Amino acid sequence: MAQPAQQAHILLVDDDPDLLRLLTIRLNAGNYRVTAVASAEAALARLAVELPNLVITDVRLPGRDGLALFDEIRRQHAALPVILLTAHGTIPDAVEATARGAFAYLTKPFDGKLLLDKVAYAVNLNPNLAAPAASDDNWRAGLISRSAQMAELLAEAKLVAASDASILIRGASGTGKELLARALHNASHRAKAPFIAVNCGAIPEQLLESELFGHVKGAFTGAVANRDGLFQAADGGTLFLDEIGDMPLPLQVKLLRVLQERAVRQVGANEVKPVDVRLLSATHRDLDVAMREGQFREDLYYRLNVVTLSLPTLAERREDIALLAKHFLQTLAGKYQKPLNGFAPDALTALVGAPWPGNVRQLFNVVEQVCALATAPLVPLSLVQRALRVPSLEALSYNEAKQRFERDYLVQLLRLTDGNVADAARLADRNRTEFYRLLQKYELTPSLFRADAELVADERQK
Repeated sequence: MAQPAQQAHILLVDDDPDLLRLLTIRLNAGNYRVTAVASAEAALARLAVELPNLVITDVRLPGRDGLALFDEIRRQHAALPVILLTAHGTIPDAVEATARGAFAYLTKPFDGKLLLDKVAYAVNLNPNLAAPAASDDNWRAGLISRSAQMAELLAEAKLVAASDASILIRGASGTGKELLARALHNASHRAKAPFIAVNCGAIPEQLLESELFGHVKGAFTGAVANRDGLFQAADGGTLFLDEIGDMPLPLQVKLLRVLQERAVRQVGANEVKPVDVRLLSATHRDLDVAMREGQFREDLYYRLNVVTLSLPTLAERREDIALLAKHFLQTLAGKYQKPLNGFAPDALTALVGAPWPGNVRQLFNVVEQVCALATAPLVPLSLVQRALRVPSLEALSYNEAKQRFERDYLVQLLRLTDGNVADAARLADRNRTEFYRLLQKYELTPSLFRADAELVADERQK
């Protein structure tokens, strides 16, 4: 079987150092890149760093055995193929694991050619499971990532993009659902045809039907001419329905009919018109709950949910935060015409540690705010904290904190009383002599506050 153009990466797990060395030599000779480890724990640690194209593991391992490792891999990386190496006594276990989804098993001792044939077949079955090469990144432009979780998601996306199956994209608001939908379109055979996105929750119910299916002249007040809908505009290409969970029930029925008949009936029309559209949809809502509550049709759900892709939150892919922040900074520096070189180390630490309830969209907004306010090539921590709306993290001694509070308190009183010391002292419940001593301590001049008040008053009179 032909080798993939990109050198495949294999994670090899066995506690026998001689067998580990022999297998590494054989796989290297087959032009595979090999990472060899001696335990399930070490394998899981490597998987957290880099996702391989294939895992080959012995069933008998110290501590957590190979079958437990297989179960954990299946839970975390459902599309990652696993080949099990077994002794004669463990063949029943291997057969059971194969029934549960293991790619294959080989009994020891095994033929080297048979091993290479199995490996080649597994790798070519899903050659893009590892992160794509830079030269092959155009289809997923905008989805900046180096996390293993995103690499697996993008590999699955590219795999299903080749079909015309309807795909439901799940993810919290701001995770990049439309970017993933566009990537699916770019990786499909429809890439040269239109990609049209519509937010079902942003269009009033009475207009959404016309937007999707079109209308004929006179169908309703204001319909002064025939108008094609978005299904017809996307003919031959891809239609992305964002926030499908917000679609009203009457329109869900009509959408289901379009998917079944592959034809649309314009509002006010008698005849139907055939359309060839690949449908992608997305939602931040839990559609299972919506179905139980009668807010989403079960038959439509199964039409839309042939394949599900779930985008992780930004907090679940923290290794991407610095990468995304630097990318956004580089992009926005041109927009604001500022020579910005990057983030100060403590500023970058604050970004990586922030909670990010708004996900990638919030990160972009934070970076745009610091770009607009930055006055130096290196973005400081103070600007990041301001954009994140978090208090300064500097540590103050008790005396420093007390003095800062006293000074700020006195300034607020002087502003409130327009610099009138008697009124300020009365509000502070202090006599004037004591209050003057406090003002002298912090070198606060009441007349400056009166001057500001007089200027404001003059401006108002003008």
